[in-house]
Amino acid sequence: MRVRVAGALLAVLVVAGCASSEGTSEPGGKARAAADRVEPLSDTSEPVLPVTVRSADGHDVTVEDAERIVPLSGSLSEIVFTLGLGDRVVARDITATFAQAEKLPVVTRNHDVSAESVLSLKPDLVLAEATTGPAEAMGQIRDAGIPVLVVDPAQGLDDVGPRIETVARALGVPAAGKELTKRSEDRIAAVRADVPKKTDAPRVAFLYLRGSASVYLIGGKGSGATSLLEAAGAVDAGAESGLKKDFTAITTEALAQAAPDAILVMSKGLESVGGIDGLVKIPGVAQTPAGMDRRVVSIEDGVLLNYGPRTDAVLKSIVAQLYGDEK
Repeated sequence: MRVRVAGALLAVLVVAGCASSEGTSEPGGKARAAADRVEPLSDTSEPVLPVTVRSADGHDVTVEDAERIVPLSGSLSEIVFTLGLGDRVVARDITATFAQAEKLPVVTRNHDVSAESVLSLKPDLVLAEATTGPAEAMGQIRDAGIPVLVVDPAQGLDDVGPRIETVARALGVPAAGKELTKRSEDRIAAVRADVPKKTDAPRVAFLYLRGSASVYLIGGKGSGATSLLEAAGAVDAGAESGLKKDFTAITTEALAQAAPDAILVMSKGLESVGGIDGLVKIPGVAQTPAGMDRRVVSIEDGVLLNYGPRTDAVLKSIVAQLYGDEK
């Protein structure tokens, strides 16, 4: 899952009951234990409030206090914690899987927000994505007088800084937002500078898999993976092959057209189909260059498409798995 989950994918996630992985993966999709933690700034100033900020849904939102914060996505939770304000977060969305948030109460079921659960925690501020819903639940929270800030969706690396700074302004710590933006962008730039220079960029197809629900999708334009793949020196094979929708059901024809050299998957998705052995049994996969070479890049569900403070680590892992010893 990513910071901005496309509408079509969000519907799939709800049906499939998407879970997140504990840790990261090595090349070939083999899981390895790792501390799934965010790295807060070393020093964050006390929030200066009240502030009024523009919400992505067109409303001006005034934040009077930020002692009790409810971020309704894993990405927004990451930003709040990394700004150094994690001690003010009183609940989490199911996609907030990092260690510092794991003991917080969950206020979503699959990806539906429970207004009753949120309101019972008496938050000062709720942070939401454009896709957060259902609308009735969000309306209930607003009607109770709770400020709700909707943050513009993330579609690529260029959105990392603006999202961080929007959240930081709403929390009354704009200087911390600028510091975290610089740190994040500098780290991403350092990874990009270390990407091997290749004449023929590898073609990588992003597949969304949930074997338990028989959901097998290939990402196209708007899947959210294009920016990451391009930063890793690769080509988004689904988008480049002409897939206009964010996600399309996998077919032998679609895979043949995409002709990926490697396949990008979420780690739980890979696990749900039985690992690489199961992946290559999906019709059409074994006939692609990626399937023949069993070349798979696996990244933890809860961080892959977040486009936030840990995106540099995601990009670094993609580069390491994609190129291996070529660097």
